[in-house]
Amino acid sequence: MFGDFMPLYFNALQVPMAKKAFNDAEKLVASQFRLSEQELKKIKYEVKTLAYLNEQEIKDGTFAHLCKYTFEKTDVFDDSCKDGFDFYRICLQDNNILDAVERANPFIKLSPLVLYIAVHELTHILRFSNGTSDFHADTDDKEKEEIIVHNLTRAALQPVKGYDLEIVLDCFSSNFKNFDLFN
Repeated sequence: MFGDFMPLYFNALQVPMAKKAFNDAEKLVASQFRLSEQELKKIKYEVKTLAYLNEQEIKDGTFAHLCKYTFEKTDVFDDSCKDGFDFYRICLQDNNILDAVERANPFIKLSPLVLYIAVHELTHILRFSNGTSDFHADTDDKEKEEIIVHNLTRAALQPVKGYDLEIVLDCFSSNFKNFDLFN
C-alpha cells in the first residue's frame, strides 16, 4: 500500500497534541451549534491515528477519512424490535498531515492544522447524526457538503483564530480538497 517507503506516524509528543485538538474542537463545535454537554456525548465517535487504522481506513491523499459503522441489536423474540446506533471513526492520516506541515514549513504548524481537521470532521459527524446531511450522498452532494462544512468550520474557529490558524484557514478555500469525501 505504501510502496517502498515507510509511512510517517505521529510521535509521542504529537499524539497528545492531536488529542487536545479534538478536545478543543468538541468545545468549539458545541458552542457553534449550541449543544449541551449531554447532547455532545450522544454523538458516538472515536479518533484513530494511522498506526491503529485498518487497511480500508487508510486513504491516500487526505488528512482524514471518516468511516461510519452501524451497529444493530435485534430482539430474538420480536423481529419488529430493532435497536442500534451509528458509530463514526475519524481516521487521521498522519503521514499526509505531517507531509503537508513539512512541505509548508514554516508557515503551516501542526497544532492549528489538526485543530482545523478536528473541527471539520466533528462538524460532519454532527450533520450526519442529526440528519442534516447524508453520509451516503452522491459525489455532487458530497462536494456541496464539503463547502458547507468548510464554512461552518471557519465560523466555529473564529473565537480562537490567531495568526497560525488564519494561515490554515486561508489554505482551505472552498475549492481546496484534501479531505476524503466521506465514503
